[in-house]
Amino acid sequence: MDRIFICLASILGGLSVMAGAFGAHSLKAQISESALEIFKTGAQYQMYHALALLFIGLWINQTETPQSVVMAAGWAWIAGIVIFSGSLYALSLTGIKWLGAIAPLGGVAFIIGWGCLAFVAIKL
Repeated sequence: MDRIFICLASILGGLSVMAGAFGAHSLKAQISESALEIFKTGAQYQMYHALALLFIGLWINQTETPQSVVMAAGWAWIAGIVIFSGSLYALSLTGIKWLGAIAPLGGVAFIIGWGCLAFVAIKL
C-alpha cells in the first residue's frame, strides 16, 4: 500500500503543479478573477494533500501504527482531492454554481483523513 500512496502522491502532486501553471498562464485571461481564485484554491489543496499522502506512504511501514487507520487517512485524502479540488476546478471552468455545493464533501474527507492521523498519533 505504501507504494500505491507514494505513486498517487507523485501523480497528484505533478497534476497540481500543472493545474497551477495552467491557471496562472492559460486561464488568467479566460476566466474572472474570482473564478481564478477558486481554481487556485483547488490546486493548493491538491498539493497540500498530495504531500500529506506522500508522508503517509513513507511512514506506513516505518512504525508500529495501526495501518488500517493510516490507510484510511490516505484514502480519505485521495477522495478529498478528487471531490474538493475536482469540484472547484469544474466550478471555475464552467461557472455551474451547484458544483460549489459539492466541495464541502471533499473538505469533510480531508478532515476525516486528518482525524485518522490524529487518532494514530494518540495511539503511539
